[in-house]
Amino acid sequence: MKRALILLILLLAAGCASPPHRGMRRSVLAERPEIGGPFLGQNGAVTTAEDLPAHWWSLYGDARLDSYVEQALAANTDLRAADANLRRASAIVRESQAARSPQTGASGQVLGARAAGPTGGLPGDFSYSLGFDVGYPLDLDHGLRLGVEATAAEAEAAEAARDQVRVTVAAAVTRNYARICTANMSLATARRVAAVRQSTLQVASRMAQSGRGTRFDVERARAAAFASEAQIPDILAERHAALLTLTALMGRPPADYPRDAENCHTMPRLSRPIPVGDGARLIRRRPDIRRAERTLAAATAAIGIAQADLYPRITLNGSAGSAGRLTDLLNPASFGFGLGPVVTWNFPNRKAAHARIEQADAGAQAALAGFDGSVLFALQQTESSLSAYARAQQALKSLEVAAEAAGRAAADAETLQQFGRTPFLDVLNAQASDADAQSSLSKARTTLIDRQIDLFLSLGGGWE
Repeated sequence: MKRALILLILLLAAGCASPPHRGMRRSVLAERPEIGGPFLGQNGAVTTAEDLPAHWWSLYGDARLDSYVEQALAANTDLRAADANLRRASAIVRESQAARSPQTGASGQVLGARAAGPTGGLPGDFSYSLGFDVGYPLDLDHGLRLGVEATAAEAEAAEAARDQVRVTVAAAVTRNYARICTANMSLATARRVAAVRQSTLQVASRMAQSGRGTRFDVERARAAAFASEAQIPDILAERHAALLTLTALMGRPPADYPRDAENCHTMPRLSRPIPVGDGARLIRRRPDIRRAERTLAAATAAIGIAQADLYPRITLNGSAGSAGRLTDLLNPASFGFGLGPVVTWNFPNRKAAHARIEQADAGAQAALAGFDGSVLFALQQTESSLSAYARAQQALKSLEVAAEAAGRAAADAETLQQFGRTPFLDVLNAQASDADAQSSLSKARTTLIDRQIDLFLSLGGGWE
């Protein structure tokens, strides 16, 4: 008995010794001063150092767009799945927390017995047993606490994943709505160009019939007119695809597409430069970085969980019960109780425990690399988006000037041709230049909106 008591004391002492849990890994990269500074591509003409607002799409000042984004955030199927994953992760946290609470159990049975051999009637003797057990895990090896930490970190990672879906959905809604509007603008331009070229074809035909023109002029005019008409179906197809994508993002079937979006003819415009903040605020804002950091926290806690297997696990157990013949039920002599620690220790298989520790350590190293990689990717993506947006702004301004000049040149050529001061071929060339300039301008407007949304997406806003 004395030796057993000494052994129990040694086991308790061993369990009380804290496992050499390796501290939380931190990303040295994310804490470097230059990481949190201003962006290299920040341009005072199109961006500011102010922090990005929570609902960045409101910067366009378009109530219809605001409504579409809110509807998508409420009904999008990807977001519904992300919400379900978050609820599941939260339930796992509650389950791991419950493992640290007292565990109870109750049992009871009645047995009947009779002597061997053929006899008649019911068994002659009945016996019973009733019991109630309660156990409290002392968690001296910190395994349960670290398990709660790990599941909580995984739930926070699931929350960040849900927020990332919100960012993506908001950007996709804004992008497709803008494409519908720019497609309608391009459609109006294409139809205007096509009408002008049809009119030019009619003029060329009349001139040829009167002997003042040639068949060459007519065929050139006819080719230009039908080439302009051929652009219209592609624009309609692009608008239809964007409309269907917007409808799906809002969680609706195709037949329930938003009718009012189909008639949008004004491209969403920003009323002021885009607020982009700096690197430090970007790291705090981006959900993918937060998800990587929480994944690292869970992986680090997993090291401590694996290390806990090196130490005994002790549960303080208590039990009470009654057993005996059924005729002695509730007899004070049939009651009994027990109280004491229960120790479990898989010490013979320490090689497997050390192997699991190494596995967990390698997993944490991989998670740390993923955390650093997410920081670098966020900065690279944002800098690239800033540069592309600034270039798109410059290209649009140049193309606006070019389109205006080409329009004036085409009008002048038509006037001069009417007075016989320029050949008909010059009119066709001027109109071709005007059509090309208008087409390039429409594409530049679409590109500008895309670059804006790419920048908003890289900034990671819209989940707050």
